Amino acid sequence: MEQLKLESSPSTPLISFDPVSGEMYIEGRAIPEDPDAFWMPVISWFESYMHKPAANTVFKVKLEYFNTSSSKRILFLLHKLNALVKEQNFASVEWYYRQEDEEMFEIGNDYAYMVKVPFEFIVFDAEIA
Repeated sequence: MEQLKLESSPSTPLISFDPVSGEMYIEGRAIPEDPDAFWMPVISWFESYMHKPAANTVFKVKLEYFNTSSSKRILFLLHKLNALVKEQNFASVEWYYRQEDEEMFEIGNDYAYMVKVPFEFIVFDAEIA
């Protein structure tokens, strides 16, 4: 299985999913004009990954902003992590947020409540690329 790498744009995040290391990374802004065109290849890749996951899957989310349609897709991916955990695989989420961005912290907490995957909340100060 090949790595999934999508470069960021002003309206779409960087996506870097590595099937060997199990590191899944989403960073930037997620406000695509056509959510299905952007997210369907990501979801499809992840569903294929689930057939032979790495020993440890770490899902890293470092978004400065995302819209409702992207929120639904991110939650869908988090539920897929739940499925991995149910099958005795290890998965975790690293949720990055700026100290002053209470809304992004609260959204991460809401997601953590909705899934049974361990969440780690990480404050960052650096600018998002």
